[in-house]
Amino acid sequence: MPYKKAEKISFLGVERVVGCLCQCASEEMERECEKHRAEEELLHIRQMKSAGLQDSTFFDYTFANSDETHPCAKYARRYVEHFAEFQKNGQGLLFWGNVGTGKTFLAGCIANALMEKNIPVLMTSFPKLLNALGGLYSGEKNEYLKSLNQYRLLIIDDLGVERDTPYVLETVYLVIDERYKSGKSFIITTNLSLEELRNPADLEHGRIYDRIMERCVPVAFSGKNYRTDKGRKNVEDAAGKLRDEPA
Repeated sequence: MPYKKAEKISFLGVERVVGCLCQCASEEMERECEKHRAEEELLHIRQMKSAGLQDSTFFDYTFANSDETHPCAKYARRYVEHFAEFQKNGQGLLFWGNVGTGKTFLAGCIANALMEKNIPVLMTSFPKLLNALGGLYSGEKNEYLKSLNQYRLLIIDDLGVERDTPYVLETVYLVIDERYKSGKSFIITTNLSLEELRNPADLEHGRIYDRIMERCVPVAFSGKNYRTDKGRKNVEDAAGKLRDEPA
């Protein structure tokens, strides 16, 4: 290793001669350290995404892959940009609207963007949570619900697709209530209308929806069905490939 010069230092009354790194060697070492830090950060982000995105399709839900003309994309971006302010009061979002209008996709964009900033996020669905909680005893269930609070943002997809049994409604309430009491932010996506959420059919649904409406800003998704458009394009692409095949 190259040295700029030898210097004499005194340590505990004993003088020693030590070498000093020259500037080029010092800069090279700093570059290597920075490269190592960047690699560790990327590994950490990959691990976070592996644990936090509970559906493989969520990995591709990024702003880089989004339709910038989508009317709700700006709200998703602003939530990421101002997340530190939103989380102070545990404020989240409620993406509501018809099937295929981009609710899950933009929620995934938020998840990926925050994890790129080293912010732990869990993006899951009510059916997955119900399945995870299904075989647990009361104490284990409470521990599982509390474990979700390690994530600074919890995104739950597809409220309303679960069955309306007393057990399911009670479990959904426990998930929402635990997050509500923790004071941490959450995002909900649903095909339910705002009218249904504000005027629930019964008390069981009402206590769930009240928690959500108190903490989450409603964002309406309407317009074209992105899922149908994508499906139609996939069919057309496949048909084109078939037509291009030699006879």
